[in-house]
Amino acid sequence: MASLKKVLRKKKYIKIKLKKIVTNHLELSAKINGVSGNFILDTGASNSCVGLDLIEHFKLISEESDVKAAGAGATDMVTQKSVNNTLKIGKWKTNESHLVLFDLTHVNTALKQHDADEVQGIIGADILEQGRAFIDYDKKVLYLKKMKKKKYKKLKLPF
Repeated sequence: MASLKKVLRKKKYIKIKLKKIVTNHLELSAKINGVSGNFILDTGASNSCVGLDLIEHFKLISEESDVKAAGAGATDMVTQKSVNNTLKIGKWKTNESHLVLFDLTHVNTALKQHDADEVQGIIGADILEQGRAFIDYDKKVLYLKKMKKKKYKKLKLPF
């Protein structure tokens, strides 16, 4: 039987290393708009998120949002949103990353209480779905399917 790694490589999946931290979360490095950060991989988070205090750091253009965020230990958090950002995780890349921006203080406080490093955000189910993700928990690897480049039709002029 072929290994998962070989099957996914054949189907154009990109392998991304994950790090298990002291809280049992899986952590990864990613770049948003060319700026690096550390993120928790959270299959239970519906959207990928970045801390409100990092809007300028990640070169985000934000706008108000009527959506209230909720997570472990916090509810009714005010949010903003930022659309069409470039997100690069390893060699996987999308230019259509929509992010929810909210105060991550409660997340980072919990991490610090366990002597874990702070994170700049969360990679959620939206990216996992977009990348048709497979997670190998045993080997601590995330596989994301390489994005197809959009083909732009050439404009035909009548003259």
